[in-house]
Amino acid sequence: MNLDLWVAIGMLGQGMFSMRFIYQWIYSERVKRSVIPEVFWYFSLAGGVILLAYAIRQRDPVFILGQGAGLLIYLRNIWMIWREKRGAAPHAGSAGVAPQ
Repeated sequence: MNLDLWVAIGMLGQGMFSMRFIYQWIYSERVKRSVIPEVFWYFSLAGGVILLAYAIRQRDPVFILGQGAGLLIYLRNIWMIWREKRGAAPHAGSAGVAPQ
């Protein structure tokens, strides 16, 4: 692929990554408290995957490591959300966390 296409891919990834913060800000303003909605993690995952592809193409080991580590965190959060939706989450009180 040519360089212009890879710059476009990098910009797309950065745009997806930025959308998570914009969405979180708008959502928090609407509910009048700071929250991280579920879609934040999907934008994070999408942007992270695209930026990781860009970083691999650029052969940037620092960027590759950073995006790769981030993907693990995004996937973990998505998995916890899915687990909670299925009702398989441990009881909040058992982990020392007060129920909400």
